[in-house]
Amino acid sequence: MKYLLLIYMDEAAMSEAEREHCYGESAQLAQKLHTKGQFLATAPLHPVATATSVQVRDGKSMVTDGPFAETREQLGGFFLINAQNLDEAIVIAAQIPGARVGTVEIRPVLEVAGLPES
Repeated sequence: MKYLLLIYMDEAAMSEAEREHCYGESAQLAQKLHTKGQFLATAPLHPVATATSVQVRDGKSMVTDGPFAETREQLGGFFLINAQNLDEAIVIAAQIPGARVGTVEIRPVLEVAGLPES
């Protein structure tokens, strides 16, 4: 089953040097997961100040700068993985460096017919 591991943290939780170290650790985890056939994708995100939100109401698009929700922790990146079950996904999520300073939300991915295969 596919799981999306969403990494939330306060953008000020790490210095630039700590963030670069985190990227290195995340790349190592991605390589480890790849050798086990569990890796699908990962990426850090640019700061929340670069976000743009789109809503469509009554057929009209509303575009605003910034994230949809104002919160202390922002979505900072993600891993998309294959895991046998939630327990295995939890073990992987606990290895993500961002879990040490933020929160990793685990969401099972719905399989929808008709989507392109990767």
